Amino acid sequence: MADALRRRAADAELAWVGGHRGLEASIVRESGIPLRRLALRSLRSVEPDIHLVLDPVRLAASVPQAFAMLARRRPAAVFTTGGYVAIPVVTAARALGIPVLLWEGNLRPGRSSRAIAGLVSAVAVSLGETCRFLPQRLPCFETGTPIRDLGTIDRGAARVRLGIPDDARLVLVFGGSQAVRRLNDAVAAALPELVDGRYVIQVTGDDGYAAALAGRERLPAEARARYRPEPFLRATMTDALAAADLVVGRAGASTLAEVTALGLPMVVVPYPHAGGHQRGNAERLAATGAAKLVEDEQFDRNALLAGVAILDDPDRTATMRAASREHGRPGAAGAVADLLLALARRQPLPSPATIDARSRGTAA
Repeated sequence: MADALRRRAADAELAWVGGHRGLEASIVRESGIPLRRLALRSLRSVEPDIHLVLDPVRLAASVPQAFAMLARRRPAAVFTTGGYVAIPVVTAARALGIPVLLWEGNLRPGRSSRAIAGLVSAVAVSLGETCRFLPQRLPCFETGTPIRDLGTIDRGAARVRLGIPDDARLVLVFGGSQAVRRLNDAVAAALPELVDGRYVIQVTGDDGYAAALAGRERLPAEARARYRPEPFLRATMTDALAAADLVVGRAGASTLAEVTALGLPMVVVPYPHAGGHQRGNAERLAATGAAKLVEDEQFDRNALLAGVAILDDPDRTATMRAASREHGRPGAAGAVADLLLALARRQPLPSPATIDARSRGTAA
């Protein structure tokens, strides 16, 4: 979103408000955006510990803190993706008359998004059906999920950088930020068959990396080159997606957005917790024909091998690719930026048809 805003308004001044838990401290500062923190933590406690008592106290203390921040800076607009940190910021923005754009990425909005929905000026959603869960008075626009710019990535060049032959079939396995162990266990159990005639890049997370390396060493020498475990893929994640023929992973909004922007078929294994948000995301993608849905508790060696067998059926693969591409919205970040800039400039919001075309990358 920051990149999209800068492309549309080179003089835009950006600031980030976060909490004391999460990835903001490293990622935001590296991007050159000033970071300010509220007293609360970025993630609400779910375990029965002292934070169940302290988090409400931190939240109460963060409301006047957010009010002071916004009163001092007087931003033209506020953009939020919901979450615990959004509550004091949006409350303060409403009191100060600052317009707010909420983006919601899940089919069913989370509790914090529902709590602040009555205080925002407009809503952008990844999935159009989400609008019916929000106040009907709100302008609600289907934009898809803002993602990095993938339009300039060359598949052939990405394969060269990764060392993947042009004619090889590549499976990319990653679990996003949550519960990667289920996927790691399935790959470990299926590994000899999995790399038989296929290349596999697997993002294991730190905890699973050593075991994956050990599994690689147990493969026959000629098969080892076809298996590449990595604890994380940061700068090379874009290359891995562009080079892939099939993705196996979770159903986070950003994951599905990048997969469909590239028109990739997917074996999707929704994370069963976190309010069940991923289940709704996965069901919708599977209903379009772009993905095969496998329940978390059913995802094992056999389910993985059955999933990657999609690549053995060229007609099915082509059909899934077409469905994925139809579902994709590679211009989502630009469409959301257009809405936010309209609010900041106190201009009329673009029409839903205009936003739809921009998000799909078909606007003039």
